Amino acid sequence: MPDKKIRVLIAKPGLDGHDRGAKIIARALRDAGMEVIYTGLRQTPEMIASAAAQEDVDVIGLSILSGAHNTLCPRLMELLHGKGMNDVTVLIGGIIPEADIPALKLGGIAEVFLPGTTTQAIVDFIRHRVSTAPREA
Repeated sequence: MPDKKIRVLIAKPGLDGHDRGAKIIARALRDAGMEVIYTGLRQTPEMIASAAAQEDVDVIGLSILSGAHNTLCPRLMELLHGKGMNDVTVLIGGIIPEADIPALKLGGIAEVFLPGTTTQAIVDFIRHRVSTAPREA
């Protein structure tokens, strides 16, 4: 277990107003000992990137049900790279068509969690990813 708590930003980008899933994930990550920052509904990629930089997070988790993932995710990755935040793990969960997943991963999304994924699987993925990720000084 790392000495420093894993810091996770959970965000709901776009116009989707349903955040029950995001809140469930946030609570599961907190229960697993992670520090969780939840930004709330209707966040823009700019707001998410800014909050991630300000909070110095290890992981960004996006909950997307609106179908706008192919627009929102590339924009967020562009903003993160522009801020030099290349070591932040970005995850998405929600209603994501299987056909869109390869392009999202090529664009830098570390993993896509579909409905039915257990919270433990997400906790385990984050722990493994952050513990093995090279950290920038």
